[in-house]
Amino acid sequence: MRIEPVEINCVRTDKSLELPAYATEQSAGMDLRASFHSEEDGKTVPVLVKRADGSSEELHDIFDEVTLKPGDRALIPTGIIIALSRAGYEAQVRPRSGLAWKEGITVINSPGTIDADYRNTIGVLLINHGTKPFVIKHGDRIAQMVINQVPQGRLIEVDDKSQLSGSDRGGGYGHTGVK
Repeated sequence: MRIEPVEINCVRTDKSLELPAYATEQSAGMDLRASFHSEEDGKTVPVLVKRADGSSEELHDIFDEVTLKPGDRALIPTGIIIALSRAGYEAQVRPRSGLAWKEGITVINSPGTIDADYRNTIGVLLINHGTKPFVIKHGDRIAQMVINQVPQGRLIEVDDKSQLSGSDRGGGYGHTGVK
C-alpha cells in the first residue's frame, strides 16, 4: 500500500545545494545539508555556536566549514524554507545514525519540530558528544527530515485523579511498576 505524499512547497535560500531528497524509495527521512551560504531577505543566515566553555559566536560571513569541539553545539542552517500543504502535519528533524554512532554528533532537541506554519530557514541544532573536534563542511548531510501527521489534543479538565480512566500506573519517570 502506497501512502499519498504530502506536498511541501519550499524555497532554497542556498542555490548551491540540491533540495533535500530521500536516499532510497523506502527511506523515512530526507537528508538535510549544512548551508553556510544561505541568504534570507538579502542577509546571510548566521550560524550560531555555543562553546562548551560558555562562550558563543554568531557567524554571518559566507564560509565553507565550522568545527565543533567536544561539548560544543551549533544551530546550522539548511538552506531551505518549507510550507507544509496540509494542516495537522509537522516536519521532524532527526539525527543521522551514522554521525551519531561514528562521531558522537546528534540533534540536541531530537526530534526537532517544524510546525506547519513556520516560514523561516530550517536550522538543525547539533551537539558534539564525541571526544574529538568534528568539522562540518558546507553541503554535508547533517540530519534527516521526516514528515508526520500530528493530531492536536483537546484537554478536558476533571476534578481529581480518580476520574482519569485506564491505568493504575504510577511511580514517576522510568518506573513501570514491573519487577
